[in-house]
Amino acid sequence: MTLQGDTVKKSHKAFAAAAAGALVLTAGATAAANAGTSPAPAAVPAVDVQAVPETVVQQNRISVGASATAVSAALAKCQADKLPFVTVALVDRFGTVQALLRGDNAAEHTIEAARQKAYTAAAFGAPTSELAKRINGTGPSIADLPGTLFLAGGVPLKVNGVSVAGIGVGGAPDGALDEACATAGADAVAGTAK
Repeated sequence: MTLQGDTVKKSHKAFAAAAAGALVLTAGATAAANAGTSPAPAAVPAVDVQAVPETVVQQNRISVGASATAVSAALAKCQADKLPFVTVALVDRFGTVQALLRGDNAAEHTIEAARQKAYTAAAFGAPTSELAKRINGTGPSIADLPGTLFLAGGVPLKVNGVSVAGIGVGGAPDGALDEACATAGADAVAGTAK
């Protein structure tokens, strides 16, 4: 019994030594093969671009403070209306989430619903309840666009008439309730986003 244990220990040591040797040989061969085959990339100088309307587009974005205020106000409205199971999302006009609050009892699906409603409102510059009215027939429509959701509950935020963000609420039993909360959030920052 002891002999077997010693034999096993010796064979493990021999295997470990062989593996270490193979690793050293492989590393050495790889280093030799790669030595001098590719020079370091040359530094590319930066180019200054003139900040003029013909070459640079400036984008407005809602600040982090205003984003937090908006989603907090929307969630507070929902909670006051006894709707603790909603999620509120604020996104820029490209759909990037800037702020998100999930109510204590909000289901998982409300996160994506709120985000998609916010993006839809921001991208189209109109409340999702109004956009939903534009969808008709059985053929292709704007509702087929990826990442959009044409249910009431999304409201755009505009600066000088241009959509810069959207706030969306998902989870209330009726889209009109979602939209009332989203509108409360938008109204909370309306004076700061002119």
